Amino acid sequence: MKKIEIYDPAMCCSTGVCGPSVDTELLRVATVVDSLKKQGAGITRYNLASEPQAFITNKDVNNLLTEDNDILPITIVDGEIVKTKSHLTSDEFYKYTGILVVEIDSTANNSCCGGDSSCC
Repeated sequence: MKKIEIYDPAMCCSTGVCGPSVDTELLRVATVVDSLKKQGAGITRYNLASEPQAFITNKDVNNLLTEDNDILPITIVDGEIVKTKSHLTSDEFYKYTGILVVEIDSTANNSCCGGDSSCC
């Protein structure tokens, strides 16, 4: 199975639930990634705010950020950059994992704060 790495911009959390408004795209990506990981997909997400070393260590990511600071998110599949400036679509996740994306109820409490909005 392919290895997928997602380099996200600086965020409170990867779900998009924290903060004053919900980012539905981040919520979709978090839900899809969680579902795919449960089915055995090798996906790792890096958040610039909490894991800056990953952005420095990966030379391709570092070079892209040096050229364009509005390039995130960056998605890498098996060491090759496949997409920048937006997350993979459900079809693209399927293309790279071979796992059908099952949309999960995004109204469930998927907050990085576990329902405690004071943490963000």
